[in-house]
Amino acid sequence: MADQAYVQVRDLQAEIERLRARLVELERNKRALEEQLSATSMATEAPPPITTASELQNTLRLFVKKVAMILQADKCVIMLYDKESGELQAQAPAFGLTDEEARTFRVRATQGITGETFRGNAPIICDDLLADSRTLKENVALLKVRNSLSVPLAVEYKDENQEIVDRQTIGVLVVFNKRGGGGFDEEDVRLLTVLARSAASVISNAQVYIAVATAKQQLESTFQSMLSGVLVVGTSGQILLMNSAARRIFGAREDDDGQALASVVRNDKVHSLVTASLDDAEEKVEEVNLLTPAERVFQVQTALLRNEDTMVTGVVATFNDITELRNVERMKTEFVASVSHELRTPLTSIKGFIRTLLDDTEGYYDRDTQVEFYQIIDQECDRLVRLINDLLNVSRIEAGRALELHLKPIDLRNLMARVVTSQQSYTTRHSLVLEASEDLPMVVADEDKVDQILTNLINNAIKYSPDGGHVWVSARGTDGNIEVSVKDEGVGIPEEHLDKIFARFHRVESGDSRRAGGTGIGLYLVKHLVEAHHGRIRVDSRVDQGSTFTFTIPLTPPSTGEQSA
Repeated sequence: MADQAYVQVRDLQAEIERLRARLVELERNKRALEEQLSATSMATEAPPPITTASELQNTLRLFVKKVAMILQADKCVIMLYDKESGELQAQAPAFGLTDEEARTFRVRATQGITGETFRGNAPIICDDLLADSRTLKENVALLKVRNSLSVPLAVEYKDENQEIVDRQTIGVLVVFNKRGGGGFDEEDVRLLTVLARSAASVISNAQVYIAVATAKQQLESTFQSMLSGVLVVGTSGQILLMNSAARRIFGAREDDDGQALASVVRNDKVHSLVTASLDDAEEKVEEVNLLTPAERVFQVQTALLRNEDTMVTGVVATFNDITELRNVERMKTEFVASVSHELRTPLTSIKGFIRTLLDDTEGYYDRDTQVEFYQIIDQECDRLVRLINDLLNVSRIEAGRALELHLKPIDLRNLMARVVTSQQSYTTRHSLVLEASEDLPMVVADEDKVDQILTNLINNAIKYSPDGGHVWVSARGTDGNIEVSVKDEGVGIPEEHLDKIFARFHRVESGDSRRAGGTGIGLYLVKHLVEAHHGRIRVDSRVDQGSTFTFTIPLTPPSTGEQSA
């Protein structure tokens, strides 16, 4: 009887020990489950809105690390579907993969286990990737993976009653290599599905935020980089927006947004234009002179801002600087007047001498006088031809057509002598001096175009030396080039005009130079003719001390031939 009681006590103690061990095991499993649930909760917890690509990368880095920890996997990667390539592309960062491995890991949506997961929108467990016929063996070898669990990344759209009304699969979430030597199970599927749902929501929302933020940044960058000033004013008269150009125009600060228009823009015409647009609900266009600090001409155009109910909520004023346009228009007007004068002068002379000769029916003028009249007529005709040729060449330049050059070896000294002699016949108040050695090298160039260059420069020197004096025309060879200078003792060029002297239609309108007249295209044409010969031209001048124009062209152009453009 005592032995039986002893056995019962011993068995009872053993059962107590077994139950105590089971209780410890259950407690340990409970803590592990709590930790797992806590990690899952942290991984699925909604983060604050992600608005940049770097924020998304940081979030995904933490996410894949937590997923790998929860699923006890060696590797975790998010693969997103790219519509253009039709591929599922691994996203960096990926846990257990280098950035280079992630960049090269991609699978067509019609291939592999990930493709099947994406198409079927259902999880897939693979216990032996190397043996599975669906896998791409090069990826298995590259990533050194043996088993996997892949679940779809699906974004769910719900209505106001939290009912799912639509679902869109954007990719696949994959974990590889279950630790401990086993494979993934249904509990892992459940956990990864929950995590994938959270990841899909985060990624989808982040992509929308990033797209909007990028578009906003591009719009802001475009708005601020516009050359035209843009000013947005609300119906209350407050400035809603100003771009950098508008701030420069009005000398405003970045914190002037929200200020009253009158306190920032001190121009009555601008105020009236903006107010009239708001009051009349009409777009306006006017020209306004503004000090920026120099006076500039702006075309101000307004456009109305309206809400969804077509109510006017503000006005956009755009300021386009048209100062140069107006200057060109003014110069063109002056150019037409100058050309008319330049054409009329020789024509009047020609007409006068022809009429004189026609009216001389009694033979009043002897033969020598008639020849003198014919010479004057001939010279005036040459003057007309030069002017017309200049106009035609300028027209070709403005149309973007290259000046055609007929290249051949020319004796530059002989050409200079002919031009000097020709120009000397036009003046008795100037002494033209040629300074060029007999052994000046031959030049491969267009003889007619070089004639035009010299004629224009010498004519310019005579024109801007109203009191007469010397004009020196010199040339010398230097380092495979020929350098030609035309120097006068004229009125000179003010310093502020030196950088504009070769501009189209530009004429110096100061002091004695006003009397010189001219079309404003001579030096413009000279510059292009010199550059057509692969040369360059410069000017040195001081007021009341004369000017020196020097051009340099190569003895042989880079590409020679009978014709070159």
